[in-house]
Amino acid sequence: MEAIVSSSSSTSLPFLTSNSSSRNPNPRTLSLATPSRPTPVTLFKSEGASGIVVNWFSSSEFVAFNSKNKIKCQKRVKNLMQAFTDRILFRQLKKLDASCKSCSLLGGYNNLKFAGFAANLNKMKIWHEKFRNSFFVFFIRLAMGMVVVLSISVASSKIPSLALTEENLLFLEAWRMVDRAYYDKSFNGQSWFRYRENALRNEPMNTREETYMAIKKMLSTLEDPFTRLLEPEKFKSLRSGNQGALTGVGLSIGYPAVLNGSAEGLVVMSTTPEGPANRAGIIPGDMILAINDSSTENMDIYDAADLLQGSEGSLVKLSIRSGPEIKQMELKREKVMLNPVKSRLCEITRSGKDTTRIGYIKLAYFNQNASEAVKEAIEALRSNNVNAFVLDLRNNSGGLFPEGVEIAKIWLQKGVIVYICDSRGIRDIYETDGSDAIATSEPLAVLVNKGTASASEILAGALKDNKRAILYGEPTFGKGKIQSVFELSDGSGLAVTVARYETPAHTDINKVGVIPDHPLPSTFPLDADSLCSCLKDPSSLCNLNTADLFSR
Repeated sequence: MEAIVSSSSSTSLPFLTSNSSSRNPNPRTLSLATPSRPTPVTLFKSEGASGIVVNWFSSSEFVAFNSKNKIKCQKRVKNLMQAFTDRILFRQLKKLDASCKSCSLLGGYNNLKFAGFAANLNKMKIWHEKFRNSFFVFFIRLAMGMVVVLSISVASSKIPSLALTEENLLFLEAWRMVDRAYYDKSFNGQSWFRYRENALRNEPMNTREETYMAIKKMLSTLEDPFTRLLEPEKFKSLRSGNQGALTGVGLSIGYPAVLNGSAEGLVVMSTTPEGPANRAGIIPGDMILAINDSSTENMDIYDAADLLQGSEGSLVKLSIRSGPEIKQMELKREKVMLNPVKSRLCEITRSGKDTTRIGYIKLAYFNQNASEAVKEAIEALRSNNVNAFVLDLRNNSGGLFPEGVEIAKIWLQKGVIVYICDSRGIRDIYETDGSDAIATSEPLAVLVNKGTASASEILAGALKDNKRAILYGEPTFGKGKIQSVFELSDGSGLAVTVARYETPAHTDINKVGVIPDHPLPSTFPLDADSLCSCLKDPSSLCNLNTADLFSR
């Protein structure tokens, strides 16, 4: 059925009319009209019933439809009345009711059940008005509530900032750096924002020392020893060391081999030529028993390095055991130049056999000169026709992560070097295509111990998992995390753990270390000269058969 508004002059009231008297015996239109508005407007569409004639008169008469289709039309009208709940039709009926105040909707409608419909229509009108008013009131209250909440939050956020001191701002600067960069976004299972508010409210920050203590206390809640504060002097010293210079006494230290189940301190790995320690007679193999009266028996090499470094011209007290003798000495710190690489050619001749030429490379740390220094050492040893290489990473505590990756590229033809991960999984992959490789064919043995840490573990893990080298020694330190160092506004620094890493075989080495393929004899020497002597003498307790050294 299709309903269209049309015009008529038969009455002064709005009415519905049909075209049943026209030539078309089966009209398909239901028409609603007012004399004043003759323009047709579509009201609704339907199909089926024909000959519907519905007229509205000032009297209560109701003229219905073609008697042949009375039952069918009754059903159609019932459906029509149910469809009046439609939003558009409801509005049209509302307009009709407003313009038909003098009409009685109840008279003569028994057959078509219009009385109930009229009552429902009236209820719908009342509900519509109530809903509109209630919604308007609700919206106004909601808007006012949001304005009040925003005003309070803005006011509360502005009030503390006006009261923040310079020391508070330094603390917040450190807090924000950790918030942005720290790899574990659970912050060791605590609310990082709540800690900030509590610290600003409760921690004393009246002096710079108190602020440093508050920052250190904050970092300690992460239970990550590698995320730490570096006071201005330590930060300056660290930056100088990465660039190839360091203010200290010229000592490279490491963990000693454990003999008879105990170790009495830290061992001297090497001394810088003409440095303070070298001039004082300290030699590789000497034991450091105490630094500034602090025993080194259970001291971490990172803490020991912090104690040995300091401002130029300052003094440090050392207790040194050299052989059976214990010496007490005081050394003045000075700026020393660091060369991260030492190399040596070891010629080993067996009776009745050819001479084996082994290129020994000692890599002490990873500063910005390390990869170039390793390349130079390889080229120099190759000029002597070496047959194999030994890369010594023992007591190498790490350094610059990119340099570890670059040195791995020197030895690898292709393959993954390291996977960088955060709390959500792998986020980056470092690999090589062989374009930077210069030493991929010669047999390679790598020496490691528990002093092998950080970037040196990345290098050792990459060479092992890619089957480029055989590892000898003991499990490494197990520092499977990567730090970035950020400078604070007062010249201090913040070392923050930004990621963890996995070896190419997806091994997480944190607190476990890289496991070597074979152990080394407990008497195996640390310095290059003694190592070459050990390899030459088959009767020595520290001897390793060179044929087995590079064999899997």
